[in-house]
Amino acid sequence: TRSLTITSVDQSMFEKAQGEKVTLPCTFELSEEDEGPLDIEWVLIPADNQKREQIIIMYAVDRVYNHYYAALTGRMQFTNLDPKSGDGSLDILNLKAADTGTYQCKVKKAPGVQSKKIQLTVLVKPARTKCSVEGSQEIGKDVTLKCVSQEGSPLLSYDWRRVSGTQELPATSMLNKNTGELRLKNASREYSGTYNCVASNRVGTDECSVELNVTPPVNTAGIITGAIIGTLLGLSVLCSLIFCCCKKHREKKYEKEVHHDIREDVPPPKSRSSTARSYIGSNRSSLGSMSPSNMEGYTKTPYSQVPSEDFERAPPQTPAFAPSKVAAPNLSRMGAVPVMIPAQSKDGSIV
Repeated sequence: TRSLTITSVDQSMFEKAQGEKVTLPCTFELSEEDEGPLDIEWVLIPADNQKREQIIIMYAVDRVYNHYYAALTGRMQFTNLDPKSGDGSLDILNLKAADTGTYQCKVKKAPGVQSKKIQLTVLVKPARTKCSVEGSQEIGKDVTLKCVSQEGSPLLSYDWRRVSGTQELPATSMLNKNTGELRLKNASREYSGTYNCVASNRVGTDECSVELNVTPPVNTAGIITGAIIGTLLGLSVLCSLIFCCCKKHREKKYEKEVHHDIREDVPPPKSRSSTARSYIGSNRSSLGSMSPSNMEGYTKTPYSQVPSEDFERAPPQTPAFAPSKVAAPNLSRMGAVPVMIPAQSKDGSIV
């Protein structure tokens, strides 16, 4: 008995680059005995056998259903707008690395049922490849050129070539295609130049360049000597600054001490006799301001008597005042202000 058969059985594995388009074939032929409705399903079989199959697109009763798998929404469609014509192939656009997996096409028309599995691998091209130099670029030293791609599906392969000079790698070079390291032993001036690295896999390539400049070794002894001389000069300058600061501080301190001392050209203080004379003069002026009536009963102090040291230092005991012979006039009635007049005690001192 003739029944439904799938005719696209040639290719079951596809490798495509990220961003490209792939067409998963699924063509079939119907039989006269198949009288039921036609159903076409594409399902994604997970790598984990414990998980269920995921329907991604389906054709049933002359209608397409493509909202089952959100990861491929808007990026998948049937190749033929009328799948019942015998072509149920699937187009996937703008491929991503996550689209890698096993896809199965199922065609049903009762009583016939057929299916086909296709393995899809989405590879990422090498990208953002960077070149660098590791080690001292001195004559006689070992130098390593490194090449690494930030993106790219395995297995990546690296290859180095020289783009300047003889355009051939040095005889002492050692290349590791898996890691991208090119080691140059016992480098010489002839190794200097531009080197190019090409990273590749099955779906694409990417490259980068680096400049190598091999120079004579650095004079370490001269650098150390220069550093020592520079350090000594710096210390000498620092000591000079400290000495100047200390000297200036001592000069300021000396000026302050001299400023507080007594100068020799300042005149001496007045003698005691001049002090006494000024005091007596003041007493005269006070007595002269009094009226004649108030002068009675007071004894004038002779000018020949100069106040002694005892006058400047008054005795602790209270001196006895001689009683006044004439009663003091009523100053309040006269409108005058009372004035204290010094008097002479019995021992001749002025109080």
